[in-house]
Amino acid sequence: MLTVKMFTFNPIQENTYVVYNDQLDCAIVDPGCYFADENDELKQFIDKKGLQVKYLLNTHGHLDHVFGDQFVFDTWGLQPHLHETEKQVFDYAPVSALRYNLPFKAYTGSCIFLREGDTIRLGEDNLKVLFTPGHSPGHISYWCEAQHFVLSGDVLFRQSIGRTDLPGGDYETLLNSIRSELFVMPDDTLVYSGHGPSTTIGYEKRNNPFFNR
Repeated sequence: MLTVKMFTFNPIQENTYVVYNDQLDCAIVDPGCYFADENDELKQFIDKKGLQVKYLLNTHGHLDHVFGDQFVFDTWGLQPHLHETEKQVFDYAPVSALRYNLPFKAYTGSCIFLREGDTIRLGEDNLKVLFTPGHSPGHISYWCEAQHFVLSGDVLFRQSIGRTDLPGGDYETLLNSIRSELFVMPDDTLVYSGHGPSTTIGYEKRNNPFFNR
């Protein structure tokens, strides 16, 4: 069984997740830790729980979701996993960060590319890779079908959706991703978003203004 721990990091208030199982294997999803004390908070949680970090997973490559990739690599030796079509966005993050006056030590090593339908395995538990572009061209989400939750990155928020005005974003593509990949899940599926509070698929189908106009 998987447990999900959320941290809210960096000036953009991004949600970083640690997903771990009963055997204490874990994945770090979208490490947004920017300040030294945020790095410490993430590491101290993992150390206190005695977790073994197996994966560094990125939903997409925007700066606030990758601030901590280099820290994770330096600490646990893990390469980022992301979709190949997101690599250009990932590589551009240090440049865009300067525009926000948020310089950071970017990860510059090789990445592990995921494809739609791939499975991330933590012991007997699985996360399925869903291709959910629109907020960014190669955005992916991680779905735990067995436990009815999805780590949706910046695709779907409580009563909102990801912005589409950044390079590679597309409004209709995003709406289609939500309809075809997320709204087909059971209504009680918990949505762990990249910003803000968690929600459920059923709540968003009933209340999200982008789908109830």
